[in-house]
Amino acid sequence: MEREKKTVVWFKEVGKNDIPLVGGKGANLGEMTQAGIPVPQGFVVTSNAYYEFVSATGLESKIRAILAPVDIDDSAALLRASDEVKNTIMEAKMPDDIADAIKSSYIEMGQGFVAVRSSATAEDLPDASFAGQQSTYLNVRGADQVVNHVQQCWASLFEARAIYYRVQQNYDHFKVGIAVPVQRMVESESSGVMFTVEPISSDTSKIAIEAIYGLGEGIVSGEVTPDMYIIDKATKTILSKKIAHQKTMLVKNVDAKEGEELNVWKYVDDLLQEQPKVNEFDLAELVRIATLLENHYGCQQDIEWAKENGAIRILQTRPVTTVKENVVLSDEIDAPAILTGNAASPGVAHGPARILKDASEIDRVLEGDILVAEMTTPDFVPAMKRASAILTNRGGRTSHAAIVSRELGVPCVVGADGATTTLKEGQIITVDGTHGKVYDGAIEVVNKDAEKEAEMEALNTKTRVYVNLAQPDRAEEVAKRHVDGIGLLRAEFIVSQIGMHPLYMIKEGRQEEYIQKLYEGIKIFAKAFYPRPVTYRCTDFKTNEYRELKGGEEYEMVEENPMLGYRGASRYIRDKESFKLELEAIKRVRAEYDNLNVMIPFVRTVKELKTVKGIMEECGLVRNEKFKLWMMVEIPANIFLIEDFLSVGIDGISIGSNDLTQLTLGIDRDNELLAETFDERNKAVLKALKRAITTCKRMGVTASICGQAPSVYPELTQKLVQWGITSVSVSPDMIAKTRGIISAAEAALGQ
Repeated sequence: MEREKKTVVWFKEVGKNDIPLVGGKGANLGEMTQAGIPVPQGFVVTSNAYYEFVSATGLESKIRAILAPVDIDDSAALLRASDEVKNTIMEAKMPDDIADAIKSSYIEMGQGFVAVRSSATAEDLPDASFAGQQSTYLNVRGADQVVNHVQQCWASLFEARAIYYRVQQNYDHFKVGIAVPVQRMVESESSGVMFTVEPISSDTSKIAIEAIYGLGEGIVSGEVTPDMYIIDKATKTILSKKIAHQKTMLVKNVDAKEGEELNVWKYVDDLLQEQPKVNEFDLAELVRIATLLENHYGCQQDIEWAKENGAIRILQTRPVTTVKENVVLSDEIDAPAILTGNAASPGVAHGPARILKDASEIDRVLEGDILVAEMTTPDFVPAMKRASAILTNRGGRTSHAAIVSRELGVPCVVGADGATTTLKEGQIITVDGTHGKVYDGAIEVVNKDAEKEAEMEALNTKTRVYVNLAQPDRAEEVAKRHVDGIGLLRAEFIVSQIGMHPLYMIKEGRQEEYIQKLYEGIKIFAKAFYPRPVTYRCTDFKTNEYRELKGGEEYEMVEENPMLGYRGASRYIRDKESFKLELEAIKRVRAEYDNLNVMIPFVRTVKELKTVKGIMEECGLVRNEKFKLWMMVEIPANIFLIEDFLSVGIDGISIGSNDLTQLTLGIDRDNELLAETFDERNKAVLKALKRAITTCKRMGVTASICGQAPSVYPELTQKLVQWGITSVSVSPDMIAKTRGIISAAEAALGQ
């Protein structure tokens, strides 16, 4: 707890689990430092310092008063409010103890030039993945200037784009804190970004590296079109490279005086403009570090790097949030292209071109238009959401336009030089984001693979195909698919949107608010899928996740291994007050939509199941023909005593294959050293699956499995069907493939 009260912490003191204290960037910088990755040294001004600043200056009430009447869809009003809030923050005096702590840490680090970066405590998370909403300042020098730029980072938490995003995502403005990493500045000879996955095809066997001369801000912003290298992970060979012509680069302004720009654009020497920005030795080192980071984090990474004095330095890493399973790439269009650029986000779309000079014109982009600009910034995001495709003059696959387009699932071509001058306003064009080409007129593309996928999804199978869902805004879209219902409705996303610990809300007398918000979130799914069944898994937050909610630290202990700690049925029994709020929300939804059923997760003992069932019955949720009670099977004890659990009186089980595999084999699935051993097809896991399914069949209870294994391993699916599984629940992108696999398995078994 003492560390969590600190104003400043050094990178070496924090790791990936410290997001509430140091934000996503700060946590990753600390994690990499501890892992021995070559990261320039630095410290983080914690989110605690920001909250203390807000409290000491009385800013919260002032800012809420400014923002309360603002319509976020009124761009002009939003910009005015943003400017007023930022000015209010910058005019407030930073408490002396905070300023002194920042200055002394800067001096201890050796002073000199530093980068001052924003690290919001809700960025780089799966449900808050639009990075770049807050400010970064490069080549800052002097203790007073560092303090000033920290305060500017705090103010940037209220940029118009950040306000807009938080309101849309239902984040409370003061639930999202901000930390500020201060890092020794790298004098970049060249710099860039790399993905440990090919970003267009989501091919995880490849690494994509982009490189430019000068500071990396030029590539992230989209100002500079970079070199592009595609590397094979297994052989470390260069599969393809594309060298870009670079005329200018961003460098430190060595003559900058107070108030002047810290960085300036300068011309690249004529002899270097057409040359590769990195050599083969650099690429080999980048691939080595990228592989280390991916293995360390256990998932694909988006990495910022720089080269200084011949050595590679890593400035940041974060999970790639846009990887899609089984991406189907369209065939190339057989027509002459009028523009060619870099393929940035797959897909094909057509519509009228809306050519924007800057972000002030975003209101001109309507639903279905093609947004055309020199480049995009976070201020363009509202228009990007309305556009059917994005086209920019400059930028690479890791520019803002590319990353956000992939996040939105919108076709995008970047680096199409001359797009804003070649095209005419309102001209109907077709943008092919898969191949990086633009065509005149509206061209309809028929994708044979997509047709085949649609045919598979249309198949009727005896074994039901359910879907796993968590985000309410996807309910209606997925409900239109050929799917038999929701097999796993996760509560955690809805609770995260509420943003407050249930016991904290009870303490505040806000129980009704909590119930109502939970009811509204769950109702969206029940309504969209009615009359198909929706199985809601009660909240399965672990203690570390509950601690991240407002008020969570007051009620949650710090556990060494939260996965094996205070969660699931054990929690419901000990914290009946919170559980009863959840049950009341379920009752209210069922009063309108009786297709909603309930599933209890992480049930350790038969007694726990009986007790939880009793609490539910006390609250009026009694199992009957129209209300089904399910239990997650994810613990070896559930397998050994499956008959005893079923005898308590439940209607179905859903096998959580990830947790069951972890706990059967004693493997942390995030441990890269043991990744090859983690396999649902292990003989011990197969025996567990068979025992659960066949026992359910014998006792007349439905059995399902929620997880990707049936979609990945057709031979496993055939076994599941043979044993008598009644349903499979998968992510939306796996519906068609799973239908196809199940249909083939049933045919092979003569079903």
